Amino acid sequence: MTARLAFAILAAFALPAATHAEDHPATVHDVSVLRCAHLIDPVAGKLLGQTTLIVEDGRVKQIQAGAVDPAPYQAAAKSAGGSFQYHDLADQTCLPGLIDAHTHLTDETSPTGYSDQFRLNIADYAIRSTVYARRTLLAGFTAVRNVGDQKNDSVALRNAINAGIVPGPRIFTAGVPIGSTGGHADPTDGYRQDLAGDPGPKDGIINSPEDAWKAVRQHYKDGDDLIKIMPSGGVLDESASADNPQMTIEEIKAVVAAAHDYGFTVAAHAHGAEAIRRAVIGGVDSIEHGTFMDAQDMKLMKEHGTWYVPTIIAGKYVEEMAQKPGYYPPQVAVKAKLVGPIIQATAGRAYKAGVKIAFGTDAAVYPHGQNGKEFKYMVDAGMPPMFVLQAATTHAAELLHKSKQLGQIAIGRRADVIAVPGNPLDDITAMQRVSFVMKDGMVYKDGGKPTI
Repeated sequence: MTARLAFAILAAFALPAATHAEDHPATVHDVSVLRCAHLIDPVAGKLLGQTTLIVEDGRVKQIQAGAVDPAPYQAAAKSAGGSFQYHDLADQTCLPGLIDAHTHLTDETSPTGYSDQFRLNIADYAIRSTVYARRTLLAGFTAVRNVGDQKNDSVALRNAINAGIVPGPRIFTAGVPIGSTGGHADPTDGYRQDLAGDPGPKDGIINSPEDAWKAVRQHYKDGDDLIKIMPSGGVLDESASADNPQMTIEEIKAVVAAAHDYGFTVAAHAHGAEAIRRAVIGGVDSIEHGTFMDAQDMKLMKEHGTWYVPTIIAGKYVEEMAQKPGYYPPQVAVKAKLVGPIIQATAGRAYKAGVKIAFGTDAAVYPHGQNGKEFKYMVDAGMPPMFVLQAATTHAAELLHKSKQLGQIAIGRRADVIAVPGNPLDDITAMQRVSFVMKDGMVYKDGGKPTI
């Protein structure tokens, strides 16, 4: 680098001579230089060669082809009173921070999970969620869509992360899910009568379009970011069906109308074909799981522009755990054995049909931090490696309506950068071995080891 260029960099960090400190306090510039062997550009769908990223105060300042001498940047940061870090990722591939569009960070699978709800307080779940959030971030996921919790505990987790109190990904949360009495969203399924009560719209349980409006407005009051509905049965609740329709089209349309009034998107948990059809016609933004999705559903989703979030890993995990006596209640084990083997094949057919797909895993159904396994399952379903990387970056960002902030490495954007050893386009399992994690310019993992 020439002396002239180095001087220009120094000048860019310095305050103008005429500026008075009391009027314009000096800005401290924290600078990081990242040398990557390769860079995935998910927007172009290309693997770039050696690339150097210059990060300043949490944002990407420069992207340069090839290696760059870090010395002038170090000097400039020192001159401005800031800090400097150099990360040599010369044998690794850099990617934008990943997005998991289907998580539940305030819970995790356990053979005692069904009885824990009678012993643990909401504070217990909230404290444990900080551990799950950290694991998720260290797995390379710098943003998540949290589609269901118990008592809005994910709102508290989101706020604590945003305030820098605990480490974790950016959270966009749906709070408690919305569904019908006795349905997959009903938190009292399986309770004895004197404990079950009659949950209502404040708890996310609706039985009319009027209830739907109240439930959505309650979510707005609670500070949620999006809406999650349960128009079909599910696997892990203590009811009989995994796929029967559990909301009317009128109820779904009411939720969507209210949600869109308040600036919310709507995610729909749906296994059964009829529930999927109703949800798509009702105007939801995404279908989650979609196990028994048929060709007509796929056609409708293409026509309506509805996203699909497959969560293959969840299906595989529940099928595996259902083989262990006592891990799930008997009726849950039956449903897990039915649904588990089907999701991956459905995802492959949806990809071939041209349905829009975003990456999501249903974390909590399996242990947090193993999110990266989903990439291999998606490739095994017939999706190209670059496509699945786009599903976890640009596609998921579009689903979140955050394409201008997340999902790519670009000048001026937040510095959410991860790295994996080797080339994930040659070996997609590299996504399970994230070695470097930067979020907002702060490094949380380096050399495969946590820094927090």
